Amino acid sequence: MDLLRNAVRPYAWGSRTAIADLLGREVPAPHPEAELWLGAHPGDPSTVLGADGERSLLDLVTEDPIGQLGERCATRWGNRLPFLLKVLAAEEALSLQAHPSAAQAAEGFAREEAAGIGRDAPTRNYRDPTAKPELICALTEFHALAGFRDPQRTVTLLRSLEVPELAHYTELLAVQPDADGLRALFTTWITLPQPTLDALLPKVLDACVLHVKAHGEFDLECRTILELGEAYPGDAGVLAAMLLNRLVLQPGEAIYLPAGNLHAYLHGTGIEILANSDNILRCGLTPKHVDVPELLRVLDFTCGDMPVLGGDPAAPGLLTYRTDAPEFELSRIELAGGAAGEAVVGSVGPRILICTRGSVRLRTADGEAVTLVRGQSVWLAAAEPEVLLDAVGDAPAQVFLATAGAA
Repeated sequence: MDLLRNAVRPYAWGSRTAIADLLGREVPAPHPEAELWLGAHPGDPSTVLGADGERSLLDLVTEDPIGQLGERCATRWGNRLPFLLKVLAAEEALSLQAHPSAAQAAEGFAREEAAGIGRDAPTRNYRDPTAKPELICALTEFHALAGFRDPQRTVTLLRSLEVPELAHYTELLAVQPDADGLRALFTTWITLPQPTLDALLPKVLDACVLHVKAHGEFDLECRTILELGEAYPGDAGVLAAMLLNRLVLQPGEAIYLPAGNLHAYLHGTGIEILANSDNILRCGLTPKHVDVPELLRVLDFTCGDMPVLGGDPAAPGLLTYRTDAPEFELSRIELAGGAAGEAVVGSVGPRILICTRGSVRLRTADGEAVTLVRGQSVWLAAAEPEVLLDAVGDAPAQVFLATAGAA
């Protein structure tokens, strides 16, 4: 068991308080802090604080993939740690985006390599040949857009705004309220000429103001469109956002975002686990490159309510968020204070644990022990045995566990 030191990513949409507070540093931070990365991503690998000194986790995995990852994981993922764990703290909305499937990523990467597009080029879509499913679990109240809403509900929303210029688009969906109708409307909106967008969006925003003042049925959706419209004037992503489920997750609730799911995180702090990939197809709410034809190849227009996961009991004190992602699995460990509760983390390949509340003691059968306070994390190599966890003192503790997927 080795403690980790993890890199903080200072993206502009990040929070000045959430990650600094978690790590026990001065609040507010001098600049926005968006993501804390835990893992072996080449861009910012964690540092392992071992008895023999400090080492990059990426270097440890590269030098001893079987010992660090286990034979099954190393063979399946080409001697790479297949997941990246993050603490994500959003003060402002992230870009509207989707991620490719494994087959789409492999084909797209090969195509762009053959075309000679530099991997760091702003027009590059596929920076590696792997998929990027992800899951976000709320630590605070967490706001997001994810997945296409039931088309009938979207028709009701659009009609409630009473914007004459929207009527034609609304009827496109009303006459075909299914995935094909959503694709047609989405494609129409995302390819609108800029002068048309510049004329339409102010009318939509004015109608949203009136809807909010009247305490209409879609108050939260309209407030969101107003916020996005103010931050990204003239952006087609503002219209696209009107087609998506608007979610408010409570702490402990999670959503899984498989390939093709269009989404945007809006506000809040959460634990995110994702495949160790950089492949993103952006739709809008960003000044970065938007490749509309490639986006349309990747998007899944399956529609309906977005499932919210609460975690399935897997062992005493341990709840697991079940998905079909082979790259990762996330579990939440809740420990009562005092001698009331303990949990066991089995020897199941590579493991990263981060304490998000209270303090927790980790012990192995051979007597090794480590104590984690809030914000601290630990690396457990596949070769290491199972670990017993219990809360330190009378206060309850919470720990998140990241492992490779069982699929």
